[in-house]
Amino acid sequence: MVSLMVPRKYHHCDTIMPLTATAINAAKPKAKAYKLTDGMGLYLLVTPTGGRLWRMNYRFAGKQKTLSFGNFPDLSLAKARELRAAAREALALGRDPAEERKAREREATARLIETFGVISEEWLDRLQLEGRAEKTLAKLRWMVSMATPTLGQRPIAEITAPELLDVLRSIEVRGRYETATRLRSVDCR
Repeated sequence: MVSLMVPRKYHHCDTIMPLTATAINAAKPKAKAYKLTDGMGLYLLVTPTGGRLWRMNYRFAGKQKTLSFGNFPDLSLAKARELRAAAREALALGRDPAEERKAREREATARLIETFGVISEEWLDRLQLEGRAEKTLAKLRWMVSMATPTLGQRPIAEITAPELLDVLRSIEVRGRYETATRLRSVDCR
């Protein structure tokens, strides 16, 4: 006799029919939030207020976690699938995708906060704590102040050599060749 039972493994969420753009566009809000699954952890959460949010459930280090990707239609189905693939790749390599995202966000924030003006002030404060002469500090502050109008708000990691060269040339144009030379040596330090 042949068994008509489907093996249990085929009832797993990976066999769910993938989402289509038509199904997403037809999704209407209900009294409670509900999910439209795409498979491999990715789903669209439809909220009672009409929001459609891409999410991905996954397990890392024995804990159930949810990763948020963004809103539909700002983030398309294809892009959500790309982000799911990237997250699954990170998991396959033993990395938590949520922690990787947090690290990228911290790095981006640090890049924006660490401007030329902030870093130069920290550098001058450190020199003062080291006991440099007040006259030396005043001269260094004056030299740095020549670059601050152009570079002060720029993230330090994004300043390019041509930008520094433009600042030095603008100082040389004013006839301050020695100042430009000294400022170049300060920038190198």
